[in-house]
Amino acid sequence: MGLTHMRATVRNPADAGRFWTGDFLVDTGAIDSLVPRQHLEAIGVQAQGRRSYSLADGSETEMEVGVAQLEFLGDFVGSTIVFGPEDSEPLLGVTALESLGIEVDPTNQQLRRLPSVRLKTARGIAR
Repeated sequence: MGLTHMRATVRNPADAGRFWTGDFLVDTGAIDSLVPRQHLEAIGVQAQGRRSYSLADGSETEMEVGVAQLEFLGDFVGSTIVFGPEDSEPLLGVTALESLGIEVDPTNQQLRRLPSVRLKTARGIAR
């Protein structure tokens, strides 16, 4: 099984004219998305806290997080973004994918949109 990459844009939610576009590794093992710190700082996204993360090698680390808008496959989602090290590869995490109803087909390394985004039935929603 290979790796899936895609082009995505990160926007500053407070100033949509400030953005960065790059190639992201689609990482279904990651909850949040990660962008190298210098790109987030360049577009004015600010860290709003810290979270502890378990890395693929089993180690744990604490990293700063903020909120940004991610755009890919012609759609957008507000998402938690991890401020990664300067030499890190941008990662597109599963939360952003699922928020847009996107699945990864590991056989052909392609992303595919589900017919609809999953939403549990709520009272007052017409069918």
